[in-house]
Amino acid sequence: MTTPNNTGEIVFEAVDLKINAVRDDKSELPIVKGVSFKVRRGEVVALIGESGSGKTTISLSALGYCKPGLKFAGGEARLLGQDLTPLSVNELRPIRGEKVAYLAQSAAATFNPSILINEQVTEAPVLHGSKTRAEADKKALALYHALELPDPETIGERYPHQVSGGQLQRLMAAMALCGDPDLLVLDEPTTALDVTTQIEVLKAFKQVIQEEGAAAIYVTHDLAVVAQVADHIVVLYNGEVKEAGPTETIINHPQHPYTRRLMDAIKPLPEAGQGETTSDDHLRDAPAIEVRNVDAGYGRISNGKPAIQVLRDINISIERGKTVGVIGESGCGKSTLARVIAGLLPPSGGSMLLDGEMLAPGIDERSKDELRRVQFVYQMADTALNPRHRIREILGRPVEFYEQATGSAIQTRVDELLELVELPLQFADRYPHELSGGQKQRVNLARALAARPEVVLCDEVTSALDTIVGANVLELLKRLRRETGVSFVFISHDLSTVASFADEIVVLYAGRVAEQGPTDRVLSPPYHPYTRLLISSVPETRTGWLEDTANSREAQSSVQAGVQLTAKGCPFHNRCPRVIAGVCAEQDPPRRVAGGHVIECHLELADLGGQS
Repeated sequence: MTTPNNTGEIVFEAVDLKINAVRDDKSELPIVKGVSFKVRRGEVVALIGESGSGKTTISLSALGYCKPGLKFAGGEARLLGQDLTPLSVNELRPIRGEKVAYLAQSAAATFNPSILINEQVTEAPVLHGSKTRAEADKKALALYHALELPDPETIGERYPHQVSGGQLQRLMAAMALCGDPDLLVLDEPTTALDVTTQIEVLKAFKQVIQEEGAAAIYVTHDLAVVAQVADHIVVLYNGEVKEAGPTETIINHPQHPYTRRLMDAIKPLPEAGQGETTSDDHLRDAPAIEVRNVDAGYGRISNGKPAIQVLRDINISIERGKTVGVIGESGCGKSTLARVIAGLLPPSGGSMLLDGEMLAPGIDERSKDELRRVQFVYQMADTALNPRHRIREILGRPVEFYEQATGSAIQTRVDELLELVELPLQFADRYPHELSGGQKQRVNLARALAARPEVVLCDEVTSALDTIVGANVLELLKRLRRETGVSFVFISHDLSTVASFADEIVVLYAGRVAEQGPTDRVLSPPYHPYTRLLISSVPETRTGWLEDTANSREAQSSVQAGVQLTAKGCPFHNRCPRVIAGVCAEQDPPRRVAGGHVIECHLELADLGGQS
């Protein structure tokens, strides 16, 4: 690999690149329409745009790869001066992994769960013969240190499931960098990460790319992330470049209307007063659903407690037609809470009420009407929708099951559901793979609404969507809430999204409620120290924010350890910048209540309000 001193050398260049889709009748449809840009050594060039803009398709040309059904139709994709488009798979094999490496969105899907981490990190250079086993191990260890991974000397001896999501994402970077590639292709590598983890990963990526003297193509829809890592931005729409230039110029002085539209779609930083005022038109005497003193976990129950207790003493009340947002990092218990409410994981303690009446804990014990009234919308529509069924069948099955409908009645209801989620009626005859990500998520939502539920559990339903599509889905949820009176439990690690949608916020940490209350109160001082960390970790659309935040007191404290489930004390004590020695680790924090706002912390509210 060329040394970092060769900064300015063109590592990759797209020259009037054209890629077409080949239809069944062999006719061709232009997908990428004459795109040109350069990536120099030491630079990160970001490709941004909505889903379907061609970002990933263009980035994969740097590996000489076209997805099935696509073909190179013109122009060049030059890596270190060599056009990759005419090369065969055998000719590309020594280039991929050696000169160019790809980092996917999902690290969990990238790693083999049955093979030790270090074996996978070092596999490519050893397989290509560019490094001996000893050299590859030495390089991997240096990368573990550079990427600020915990226990760098031994982390390679673990299996993928034994590290956190953020650590696995950084290990994927180590795997890509171990062969000393000249170019990295990073495809949405932080989209699914919570905000605190995202800071660590972005900081590590940026530092290692500079130190290794590599170049990078960064594919994302998140302009706030782009502002932190990219030197140049290429704005794409429908396979064409609409605007390109230095990051500072594109962020602060966008010229093209589409770039300005992307800027307008950026979610504002979470602060009081953002959420819309939800009407009380749908309120009843009892909450739609109520969770009382719930404990839950996994493994064999012994003495009334599971082997691994995740949730402890959770109390939540969701009024009819309202939204409660549940936020926290990965591993805090958000999805476990949703599984408990849905009946997929019966609680080990506590109770739940549906419209004022006791709700059976397990799904097997619930009546058909109870099942109908509580519905789940999963995070990944790709895996939630049966790829072999048409949309008509996917939406028709719950209609048939819950309403005993047949024939034309099912068809009428399917049409109503498509209109409800603002999809064309002709989509009923399509398969899931024929829809975009946002369209599939709407079908996912429509399937839940087919049961005419009273409570809908939304688990990270916008996390994998681009900014504009995600905003459209949120507007749809708001309209459904107004028109139908459905209540939402909205689970997310994205505080900005929750702030704009929820009436109340519950901040979970290590399975316990750190803070909860009306949205405006939670987003105004006093904050629990963990809430303050989450708020300060939401990326701002300005260059230099990453460095400023990474050096802050909260961030410095948070990187010392990850989320740990504890039986006593405050579970946040090992990351808290204001920990009280001998108290926080040993004693459960008291519940401090003011005007419906609850904070569980040993510090007095006056002291919390005065944090700097």
